[in-house]
Amino acid sequence: MTDVLRWGVLGTGGIAGAFVDEVSAMDRARVVAIGSRTTEGAARFAGEHGVPIAHGSLADLVGDDDVDAVYVATPHPAHALSALAAIAAGKHVLVEKPFAMNADEARTVADAARAAGVFCMEAMWTRFLPHAVRIRALLADGAIGQVRTVAADHGQRFAPDPGHRLYAPELGGGAMLDLGIYPLSWAFMVLGAPSSLVATSEPAMTGVDAQTSAVLRYPDGAQAVITTTLEAFTARRAWISGTEGTIDVDPVFYAPTSFTLRRDDGSSERFTSPNLSGPGKGLRFEAAEVARCVRERLTESPVLPLTETVAIMEAMDEIHRQIGRPGHGSQGAGS
Repeated sequence: MTDVLRWGVLGTGGIAGAFVDEVSAMDRARVVAIGSRTTEGAARFAGEHGVPIAHGSLADLVGDDDVDAVYVATPHPAHALSALAAIAAGKHVLVEKPFAMNADEARTVADAARAAGVFCMEAMWTRFLPHAVRIRALLADGAIGQVRTVAADHGQRFAPDPGHRLYAPELGGGAMLDLGIYPLSWAFMVLGAPSSLVATSEPAMTGVDAQTSAVLRYPDGAQAVITTTLEAFTARRAWISGTEGTIDVDPVFYAPTSFTLRRDDGSSERFTSPNLSGPGKGLRFEAAEVARCVRERLTESPVLPLTETVAIMEAMDEIHRQIGRPGHGSQGAGS
């Protein structure tokens, strides 16, 4: 790899455009190629975002010798297969959340990356934002004592439309996979993997989950409460309560934001998220983590290792099993 990490982006949707625009403003990274299902689609995206090379297939993108790392921004069902193709070509890979459609796919990708010795990570950008970094440091220092309760919600309103990807089962639709992955990952960031969970849900007209809530239980008695819906905008807040205080995260908790730490002794601390210069809202932080790990010859990020990503998908599978969608979306990516 050169001193500058050269990205190839697979997919031409909104998140791909946001990623390209932010990476293009970074000092030690640049997007050198875009890949899509058609040359026309790739060329159109390349022209709009100033990407020099447009590839009309997955194979052409991952086979590009000028690409060091591939950002997978395809629809959910194609995440695993796309990641596996990039890994087989010797590329580092950043895979949009959810990392895969189920835990079996996630394990297959993780095992392939480890065998190939390439870097691999889920693109859960929230983990790398300044407020999340500060919260992890406070928790490690015992700022609120022993954590007892975590709560997080993510709800947005999408008009009922069977053709919209969030309502389409074949595109990995449903509230949990697309929106609920944020509060689920947040609970894992704070408390780790639960010992058990209980979930409840209401379906949309296409059979995907429209609204889902879950309580995650931990061996020490702590609990996490997560909820998600695609039928209404929710507060999109998060809070963490411990035996000596509470961290109350402002909306939107999964994007750059601020929070207040209130201690039981009456003292408090306010963290204000720094103003971000340049385009976008913070995807650059996950891109910077990839570049850092690659420079340091790490194949996984200590902030979000593959073992944790697989465990998150295992919890997602259990939620889907309990709400009546077992094996949701499996594409058989080597599993």
